[in-house]
Amino acid sequence: MNLQFRSLLLCAACFIATVGKGNADDISPADWPQHGRTAAEQRYSPLSQINTENVKRLGLAWYEDFDTLRGQEGTPLIIDGVMYLTTNWSKVEALNAATGELLWRYDPRVPGNVAVRGCCDTVNRGAAYWKGKVFVGTFDGRLIALNAKSGQLEWSVDTIPHDASLGKIRSYTVDGAPRVAKGTVIIGNGGAEFGARGFVSGFDAETGKLKWRFFTVPAPDNRPDGAASDEVLQKKAYRTWSPTGGWTESGGGGTVWDSIVYDPETDLLFLGVGNGSPWNYQVRSKGIGSNLFLGSIVAIRPETGEYVWHFQETPMDQWDFTASQPIMVLDLMLNGRKRHVLAQAPKNGFFYLLDAQTGEFISGHPYTDVNWCYGLDPKTGRPQMVPEALWSLTGETWLGVPGSLGGHNWAPMAYSPQTGYVYIPAQQLPEPFKSEKGFKMGRMGVNLGIDMAGLPDDPKVLEEVGKGVKGWLEAWDPVAGKVAFRVPHTTPWNGGVLATGGSLVFQGLATGGFEAYDARNGQALYNFDAHTGIVAPPVTYEVNGRQYVAVEVGWGGVFPLMGGALARLHNTTTNHSRMLVFALDGKAALPAEIRDQQIPLKSRQSFDPDKAQKGYAVYQRYCLACHGDNAVGGGVLPDLRWSGALEDSTAFYSVVGNGALTNYGMVGFGKEISHKGIEQIRQFLISRSVSSFSHEAGTTKDK
Repeated sequence: MNLQFRSLLLCAACFIATVGKGNADDISPADWPQHGRTAAEQRYSPLSQINTENVKRLGLAWYEDFDTLRGQEGTPLIIDGVMYLTTNWSKVEALNAATGELLWRYDPRVPGNVAVRGCCDTVNRGAAYWKGKVFVGTFDGRLIALNAKSGQLEWSVDTIPHDASLGKIRSYTVDGAPRVAKGTVIIGNGGAEFGARGFVSGFDAETGKLKWRFFTVPAPDNRPDGAASDEVLQKKAYRTWSPTGGWTESGGGGTVWDSIVYDPETDLLFLGVGNGSPWNYQVRSKGIGSNLFLGSIVAIRPETGEYVWHFQETPMDQWDFTASQPIMVLDLMLNGRKRHVLAQAPKNGFFYLLDAQTGEFISGHPYTDVNWCYGLDPKTGRPQMVPEALWSLTGETWLGVPGSLGGHNWAPMAYSPQTGYVYIPAQQLPEPFKSEKGFKMGRMGVNLGIDMAGLPDDPKVLEEVGKGVKGWLEAWDPVAGKVAFRVPHTTPWNGGVLATGGSLVFQGLATGGFEAYDARNGQALYNFDAHTGIVAPPVTYEVNGRQYVAVEVGWGGVFPLMGGALARLHNTTTNHSRMLVFALDGKAALPAEIRDQQIPLKSRQSFDPDKAQKGYAVYQRYCLACHGDNAVGGGVLPDLRWSGALEDSTAFYSVVGNGALTNYGMVGFGKEISHKGIEQIRQFLISRSVSSFSHEAGTTKDK
């Protein structure tokens, strides 16, 4: 998972039909019943009513406003004309997929105080469906089963163990979509930026009873957990860690926060394992070992959790190079031989093909610029690392490409069997890496072990740095191992991708456009102004002979929260979270929008420069994750430079220290940060309000 974008930047879902394997042939073309539509998670629909010839006639058929202005990352499911969707704060709705009529709504009432446990907004990426039940993971760690017809709760379980198996620091959230395989509901979790020991759990779909658990990082003393992972962790993984490294306190990371794929052909469940905790490899493992199973794809049995094989993409991870990015299953002709493969474009910048049955490395080619390694060993796939990239061992600052947000993040890619291309929402965000002096792990705030210095407050520097920040849609030829074409975008952090039988590729953009391209050459054929940034992936379905395309809108996630001024560069959209549904000759229209960002209000308070400077360091450690680098809000949560609470130290402490706004997600930090430290944060924010007001007020006036 990404947490940091400090930006000194330089400078079975497997919906298994009641009977059957869940292959494409088992699924009606009219439906989108699983997270990636089919078990292979290719995000391709054969529907072709909307095509390259008529897509210009596409119009809004209906929309629904959500009850939050935060980011939306969900993939809706459509089954027999009913849409099941999840929104921020893990809320669930069932709608008539043709009209948008609300059938039922369920609010799991996630407590506001758990927002502080997440690095990347309180988003939810979707649900799973099986035998009349809708399964959803909640941000506070529950897995719930709802009756698909009524929305009534059928069962609920806490997926997080309440014992010593997770170590001393516990900061778990669930925002990924569950998968269902052979009557087992599988769910992972996030939290490695704060302190977590990764694991995945399988629950009985009928009762919610725990069937198995698989830990992705060994226990600190190599003790057994009574879990399916015991043997492989004790005999294979533990020796790849320093027995006395900082991971014994932090848990080591390795959370499976997004990609989980079940393949009926091999009867294997594939887990995309995340980054280390802390990021700093020297602190985490004393610079020793490859640290299994960080940055790995792990294959296990869906009914028992039994280990089968693994492939580690990024040994010794110290760049937040997760393998949590979407995995798809493909059948490709490679060197004259049909191969059943896994395909993934993880954050480290290489596109991988692995044998799905054995995990054998087939190929790995860079799909974007890469400078952390010279390339991959052609036989083993092991990266040949550049010595300077091992920043935690050298003690020097190193500018990495990709940075911690990756060449591709969580936004789903798609595959079209018509073109043979995989369409990747790619990006470039270089990042400097440097060890934090005197790092100590805390109970709150991020635990990265990395210097959190931010982007200098200089518009000229921002503009220069911004030249290296890019986003694009990439058509990748997995057989040839090279780019077929690219569609440039104004900014990074764009939405997931959909491919259709109409030779179209759909994608939403951070700048608010919803677009359609010719899948064969990338020609832009359609654009709709969604009034807000989009990161969620589109889906398509058919009801009563009419094809629809649907997408959740609402810019969010780690980059809008943490990216500060860089996240707002070329992007001034205001969040309006909605479900948008399109069809040919759609006649609906969005209401007129007030597009201004939060209005700058210059603080009337004076500040102490020394206290403000000290407050900067405290802010970057504890506040950056939600309120932006160098106190520049990214447009999702309040920009603290313009907060009325700055005018009174008592009011400010009641919020930051005592948690007066806990119900809204702003918990109190009084037990972690001293009263003096909280006042230093206020002094820093006042200084930022004063220093940046003229520029920000002018920018707002120009809109």
